[in-house]
Amino acid sequence: MQHFDNASTGDIVLSVADRIIENRAYLSEIDGKIGDGDHGVNMAKGFGMAAERIRGNDMSLATAFDTLGTVLMTEIGGSMGPLYGVMFTQFAETIEKSSSIDAKTFSAMLTSGLDGIQAIGSAKVGDKTLLDTLVPAIDAFNSANADGKPFPEALDALVVAAEKGRDGTKDLVARIGRASRLGERSLGVLDAGATSCALILKALALGAKQKMQLPAA
Repeated sequence: MQHFDNASTGDIVLSVADRIIENRAYLSEIDGKIGDGDHGVNMAKGFGMAAERIRGNDMSLATAFDTLGTVLMTEIGGSMGPLYGVMFTQFAETIEKSSSIDAKTFSAMLTSGLDGIQAIGSAKVGDKTLLDTLVPAIDAFNSANADGKPFPEALDALVVAAEKGRDGTKDLVARIGRASRLGERSLGVLDAGATSCALILKALALGAKQKMQLPAA
């Protein structure tokens, strides 16, 4: 069975942090068109602070997720901190007792994170939020699993769907948050949360594939 270890794979979260920090200016530029313009700055701050605590400590993936989630919930501003914070802490809680992570566990982890976000927010798919990336990505991952695709191929499907969902937010009218005040004027612009979510999922997928232990031929 294709899987990767939970122990000592916390550096996957470091690669996620790197992608967010690299895209700080881009995320804030997108956010500035219909929002506060601080999404990239706040995200980079939170992910950077968490990375400092994770780096060099040989953490499990679960512990690294918990570290990141706690920082995002407690130490950065903006609306996205609590949403991503609960997502990552739910990730951590779901996998903390798993010594290895296979496709089924990874799916449960993603679903738990989504449930956490939906428990504290009122957004739905189509409201021009990160859910327009996260929900189709999870659906695509689960569909690939149901079709018997290998774990790495299911991760590829997740990334493709995430990026398609992100791109689709250009055609949506914002219905949640500051951008919702713009009404139809929010059309034609990517949602910053959907964009950062696509970056996170792609980095997670790549990190998981790099750590994966493939069965011997």
